[in-house]
Amino acid sequence: MADERAEKRPRKSRDGLVYRQSIWTRVTHWVWAVCLFFLLLTGLQIFNAHPTLYVGQESGFEYNNAILSMTAENTADGPRGYTTVFGHKFDSTGLFGLSGPRPSVQGFPGWATIPSYRDLGTGRVVHFFFAWVFVGTMLIWLVASVANKHLWRDVVPKGRDLRRIGQDIRDHLRLRFDHGAKYNVLQKLSYSVVLLVLFPLMVLTGLSMSPAMNAAWPWLLEIFGGRQSARTLHFAVMLLLVGFFIIHILMVVAAGPINELRSMITGWYRVKKTETKSDE
Repeated sequence: MADERAEKRPRKSRDGLVYRQSIWTRVTHWVWAVCLFFLLLTGLQIFNAHPTLYVGQESGFEYNNAILSMTAENTADGPRGYTTVFGHKFDSTGLFGLSGPRPSVQGFPGWATIPSYRDLGTGRVVHFFFAWVFVGTMLIWLVASVANKHLWRDVVPKGRDLRRIGQDIRDHLRLRFDHGAKYNVLQKLSYSVVLLVLFPLMVLTGLSMSPAMNAAWPWLLEIFGGRQSARTLHFAVMLLLVGFFIIHILMVVAAGPINELRSMITGWYRVKKTETKSDE
């Protein structure tokens, strides 16, 4: 009940602090952080079993429909690792294709996978476990955010938010961050894309690679244009989420890590004094 009351009065201050994040937002945020860590590293372990991505229903045998591949080749200077993206080939020895203290042929290096050695079975078990935890947490967050109006009030950008986008971009480029009680428009846009587009897309493309789901929901595989296209989309969404994570951490550090972390641990966020006085 305390959190419900706080959600109804999100701008109420206490010594310069406002209650910004409900218990539902905080708990799901940290559960997602743990899940995404294991999903990423076990996902790379699974990818290493066949480090090539295709477009279409199947991997090409008599034709080439690969858009990304990580391989190794013997050269006059010894084995080298190569990454090919849309037909453009790069020497990626030491990182992709061929890596490790005792160089071995693998897509991603061992330090980027769980387990660090080649073990597809363990990678799949851990990946699927955290995938279901992730899905359950998504549903909990969605129900809670609709019930306490967090989704509509704080996440979905409105017309008045979008009118400020030019000013917010200029402020971010100047490292001037808005320490207000509400998210700025760039935060709303990025959180909306992640929570309402990328997260569901990651789950649906993951489900479409399951033979059991193909039998139950054959239309799902058709939406993504086949199993290989779904796998490629799954990988692309992973890259976008990694990019979001890097920017997210940089923004937390630039905006004040203590204040940001306090907000995501206790729910209380320190705002500008002028805003606090105006709210009183």
